[in-house]
Amino acid sequence: MRARIQQRPMAGSRPQSLQVTTEMLVKLSKSFEKAMEKLKGARQLNKDNIKEPMKDVRRALLEADVSLPVVRKFVKSVEERAVGTNVIKGVRPDQQLIKFVSDELVRLMGTEQAPLAKAKSGPTVILMAGLQGVGKTTACGKLALFLKKQNQSVMMVATDIYRPAAIDQLKTLGGQVDVPVFELGTGYKPAEIARQGIQQARKDKIDYVIVDTSGRLQIDTNLMNELKDTKRAAKPDEVLLVVDAMTGQEAANLVRSFNEDIGITGAILTKMDGDTRGGAALTINEISGRPIKFTGVGEKMEALEPFYPDRMANRILGMGDVLTLVEKAEGAIEEEEAAKLMEKISDATFDYNDFLKQTEMIAKMGSMSGMIKMMPGMGKITNSQLDDVERKNKQYTSMISSMTKQERTNPDLLATTPTRRNRIANGSGHTEAQVSTLVAQFSAMRKQMQNMSKLMELGADGGMGDEEAMKEMLQQKGKVGSGKARRKKMKKAMPAARGFG
Repeated sequence: MRARIQQRPMAGSRPQSLQVTTEMLVKLSKSFEKAMEKLKGARQLNKDNIKEPMKDVRRALLEADVSLPVVRKFVKSVEERAVGTNVIKGVRPDQQLIKFVSDELVRLMGTEQAPLAKAKSGPTVILMAGLQGVGKTTACGKLALFLKKQNQSVMMVATDIYRPAAIDQLKTLGGQVDVPVFELGTGYKPAEIARQGIQQARKDKIDYVIVDTSGRLQIDTNLMNELKDTKRAAKPDEVLLVVDAMTGQEAANLVRSFNEDIGITGAILTKMDGDTRGGAALTINEISGRPIKFTGVGEKMEALEPFYPDRMANRILGMGDVLTLVEKAEGAIEEEEAAKLMEKISDATFDYNDFLKQTEMIAKMGSMSGMIKMMPGMGKITNSQLDDVERKNKQYTSMISSMTKQERTNPDLLATTPTRRNRIANGSGHTEAQVSTLVAQFSAMRKQMQNMSKLMELGADGGMGDEEAMKEMLQQKGKVGSGKARRKKMKKAMPAARGFG
């Protein structure tokens, strides 16, 4: 039987947006926040005043489905650090306890981000293991795309000869991410397919080989023996266990079994975007001594992120994740396009076409709710508020799509012509009042952008402070009034900017 390597062009050229929602962390974050509130007003940390907050922390971790032994160890470690520690001057006791909890969360999840191994010569081989239904095959495709974006050549090898259509699924994913798939059908044993696939990768000078293995509904002797055979044939540099984030406390037994039988080097945690309780994220490293290397945060092929324990701890404690947000922006926003937008903002020529471009840039970074939750201090925003922002942005996009080219490039036309606003309302399925709101908010946003741009220019050119520059800008426009009037005007303008996300 001849080996078949399928390689199809990548489907579509436009990147899909990441669905980075973190619902699994919301409840845990709120529980931790509630626990820390019990320390407000205290002057120091002692055995008595940390008792109630740590009970809440313990309960929160158990509700998050973290295994009991891990929870006990976590709480004991935090209590030992907290009791008898002098609170740093200028730091409240609740803030000090948060620091101890944060440090322990980071330690629990592996301290630092663990990169993939790299072979000294030849292709780096990654063996993917896991139970059936955890998203293992999809994780292969996501990892392949991740490596491609690092300018690495990748080949996937299909050794799952039991699950119906498993080989076809991997070939389809290979086509989506433009990565070749080596397969021999179902007539060979998995170990032999892996051996021949790696041999082919060496000939083709491939950088990384990802071996997709078969899974079972539960751990059994046949599965483990087959994995051992495949591992011996593949001699992998990485053995990554794919774990469903919804597994909860069962993740502990799963990780322990796979690690003892075949020896894993790390894990990929899938379905982190769902309504899961997150216990697996806090259990894997503690049980196996092996780090989580990646997390799957959505259904799209781009939705795979390296796992950073410190960033995850910040999210859990409601501190945001600015670094991941910045990385998403760097990957999604083209510098040249951003510069053009800034130029249009500064000379007050920002129009509805530019607004659509800005919206597309943000969409490439992920969902609005996911990004907002990565911002520090935004943990208290409710899902209904986030949904309202998403809904309004969809409404605005629909209305702008119903505008003529002339109306998009000349926003003042709509501000002065009710008949145009009425036509757009009918064309987009909205009311004229909603269109008028869009026009009013867009006009207010343009003015704000222009004022901010002038403020920055004055500050840079004149060497003035912020207050001086603001005063100078307003004097130039003849609009210096009472402090009360200025505050009132700014208060009116702010909601308009917020309405555009």
